[in-house]
Amino acid sequence: MAPPNNPVNSITNLLRSSSLEKCFDLCNGKLSVNGLPLLHDVPSNVTFRPFSSVCNESESDAPVPLVQRVQALSHKGGFLGFSLEQPSDSMSNSLGGFTDRNFLSIFRFKTWWSTQWVGTSGSDLQMETQWLVLDVPEIKSYVMILPIIEGGFRSALRPGNGGNVMIFAESGSSQVKSSFFNSIAYVHVSENPFNLMKEAFSAIRVHLNTFKLLEEKSLPSVVDKFGWCTWDAFYLTVEPAGVWQGVKEFADAGVNPRFIIIDDGWQSVKGDTDGPNQDAKNLVLCGEQMTARLYRFEEADKFRKYKGGSFLGPNALSFNPMRSKMLITKAIEIEHAVKARDKALLSGATDVSEMESKINKLNEELDDMFKEGNDLPNGNHESSGCNADDYGMKAFTRDLRTHFKGLDDIWVWHALCGAWGGVRPGATHLDCKLVPCNVSPGLDRTMPDLAVDKLVEGGIGLVHPSQAGDFYDSMHSHLAKSGVTGVKVDVIHTLEYVSEDYGGRVNLAKAYYNGLSESLSKNFKGTGIISSMQHCNDFFFLGTKQISMGRVGDDFWFQDPNGDPNGIFWLQGVHMVHCAYNSLWMGQIIQPDWDMFQSDHVSAKYHAGSRAICGGPVYISDSLGGHDFDLIKKLVYPDGNIPKCQQFALPTRDCLFANPLFDNKTLLKLWNLNKYGGVIGAFNCQGAGWDGNLQRIIGHPECYKPFSGSLHVTDIEWDQCKDAATMGEAEEYVVYLDQAETLLLTTPKSDPIQVSVQLSSFEIFSFVPLKNLGTFAKFAPIGLTNMFNSGGTIQELDYNVSGAASDARIKIKGGGNFLAYSNLAPKACYVNGAEAAPEWSADGKLKLDLPWIEEADGISEVTFVF
Repeated sequence: MAPPNNPVNSITNLLRSSSLEKCFDLCNGKLSVNGLPLLHDVPSNVTFRPFSSVCNESESDAPVPLVQRVQALSHKGGFLGFSLEQPSDSMSNSLGGFTDRNFLSIFRFKTWWSTQWVGTSGSDLQMETQWLVLDVPEIKSYVMILPIIEGGFRSALRPGNGGNVMIFAESGSSQVKSSFFNSIAYVHVSENPFNLMKEAFSAIRVHLNTFKLLEEKSLPSVVDKFGWCTWDAFYLTVEPAGVWQGVKEFADAGVNPRFIIIDDGWQSVKGDTDGPNQDAKNLVLCGEQMTARLYRFEEADKFRKYKGGSFLGPNALSFNPMRSKMLITKAIEIEHAVKARDKALLSGATDVSEMESKINKLNEELDDMFKEGNDLPNGNHESSGCNADDYGMKAFTRDLRTHFKGLDDIWVWHALCGAWGGVRPGATHLDCKLVPCNVSPGLDRTMPDLAVDKLVEGGIGLVHPSQAGDFYDSMHSHLAKSGVTGVKVDVIHTLEYVSEDYGGRVNLAKAYYNGLSESLSKNFKGTGIISSMQHCNDFFFLGTKQISMGRVGDDFWFQDPNGDPNGIFWLQGVHMVHCAYNSLWMGQIIQPDWDMFQSDHVSAKYHAGSRAICGGPVYISDSLGGHDFDLIKKLVYPDGNIPKCQQFALPTRDCLFANPLFDNKTLLKLWNLNKYGGVIGAFNCQGAGWDGNLQRIIGHPECYKPFSGSLHVTDIEWDQCKDAATMGEAEEYVVYLDQAETLLLTTPKSDPIQVSVQLSSFEIFSFVPLKNLGTFAKFAPIGLTNMFNSGGTIQELDYNVSGAASDARIKIKGGGNFLAYSNLAPKACYVNGAEAAPEWSADGKLKLDLPWIEEADGISEVTFVF
């Protein structure tokens, strides 16, 4: 039987026949782009192949329009390869060098996390660079060098001498070797840096066929909602009573979480020396659990023994909200005592008996504190003969939803390998083996990390990759039946440590990610996941066929773990830079998640401003009683939804090759789009950054001060969204400054707007096209100014211009202070059909107080007649 016609093949042939001349050329030791030498001294063992000569688009499962788009631009990219005489499981080779050219890059500073780096030479690169973008102003273009996956190898860039860019390829197994690569890196050129990202990752998606772009996937239901994560409230002491109290505090304040994440501490884990069928006792702080292993898929006893209805009705038992804080305080006291003893031993002390006695006494006090809390409601359905549905996680999630009506999603945490230390061999039906952790030489010069030290110390209980699907389904099916609707999967890049006997890191990752994807589809609607600790190209190129949302920054650190007292301030700007620049590449594949923060933190407002325009979910990790509800209400509607931007926030073009952390001059500017306008956030992040010699992030006090800068309406990349392109063509805009509470008028031809931003502070600029209504009236709606993202509150906007009368009809979600610009006072105003009296002033401010109407989902219909 003849094969059916393949529309991809026919389109591909058509496009190839009319394709443009390729942009790259490798000749005489020079890699050139459009005739301009880009890399010099390219070794003779390096090859370049055009995209169309390597990629077979007919084998890709990408949608036809995506394949067409990639093939139409195939002349703009190609592949670099190299060959060596002897096969090896890890090898490094120069791709050539460059000097005196600005670059932007992303590198892994920990196993788990990546961040931004800039420089002017290949020698300025950091180890484990995930990609490199070169500024090529001579041809008004940008070039990306993107290390990728080929066969059983993954690759990264690293610095070389004399400006050389080195590529490092590794398999993760001494049994997987090669000496030849045809397409280990991809190069692409574009005149627009944001198009460059889209085009390059689209090309690699079609080529590798092992992941999907964000545009191909559905998003989790939590993406436009407000939530609470239990981590900073409880750490490992999380229990049903505390979770209940936490949700109750938000609901009582009129801020209803639509999702919660029960973070680490809910699982059945124990150490290798703990007895059978017994949870590890008295875990409190992060680090204590990192050598523990999962020994059953059901929840820990403290959740398993929960009795349904314990917190419902008039006789609901109370909970001491100080309990978790007292446990954490005592555990920190123990941690400090242990560190003091270890420091004394390193200094040569021979008698630390007094220190040991103090540690023992503190541990006894902690044990007593845990015992005092064991009178909380619980039961044991296994011995009582009661209905199992009346106990455990299932009963708890049912009670939460019964009492807190707006709580749509309840998610829980787990590590990619189950727990931090994996699964306990012999404890489940799965084939599991304790595997030692071998840290890749590619991670040399990355930041020292407690998590890595603990994993190397204890190894990982690894379920055989052939059972990865069974493994995840065993966990997730129980959770789904228990009312859990999603998971935060953490500690993802452990797989690269344990791949020696499993075909290398690429093959092991494929097996695990395929199993995870299958389970997500079966148990959590395919979208119920946040990926975390996953900032490596292995994950993005192999693990994202199903996963559509993930963290784009390191953890929110409320203080510097290295002890710098000023870290409480400067680490917050570091977090924003992580998230902003990682979104450039990760946002092509997953929805960027900027992580939680604490609303009562000294820099909470600073974080809130970035979350308001980041374009992702907003969730916090407040301790019990530690809330700033006034701040939260500037981010969240009473129903728990959020005024989310339409895209994900990205650095403005003039920030791409700058260092907004410690160059002593640059403000981080982020742009995004609302439905009826654009937004720019200007953040002062100066004061800290990566030190490659010390291998950690350090403070730069000389940079921690106010800075000035400028911005312009053209800093918003209107053409990156088809629906917003026409807004970028407006002749005039109204600009609202959120913090200054002022209005400005500007045009594309106006001078830039000047701004001064205090240390660890920000300003949000909302740009709205000005509409001419009839002969004289000019109008633009700003939105609710009691929300950080005022423009995000506008749901619908319609102008009617006919004859002598014109009107603007607006649907606004939320209650509070509505602001618009109008050069004239309106003749009439109606709110939900009733006549209203707005306040108008000669400076153009048109104000109106709007109610929150629960029955209308908080939406008011406002009409201004001119």
